[in-house]
Amino acid sequence: MRNVLKNWNLLRVIRFVFGLYVLIQGVYARDMPYVLIGSLFTLMPLLNIGCCSTSGCATPNRKNEVTTEEISYEEVR
Repeated sequence: MRNVLKNWNLLRVIRFVFGLYVLIQGVYARDMPYVLIGSLFTLMPLLNIGCCSTSGCATPNRKNEVTTEEISYEEVR
């Protein structure tokens, strides 16, 4: 319940309103796929979940400790 009530930003509100709109239109048109998609789009911002909400899509940063050696060049005539 704590996750539902905190950290609301503009994008989360827009996603919630869009989900409600699709859900209401699906109920009004009696079209089950729209109801399911609207329910999904409403629950995702309501519960603050998604593909990358917990950095699930992020790749881990790898520490690169390889040192480069200085290359010396000779002039060829």
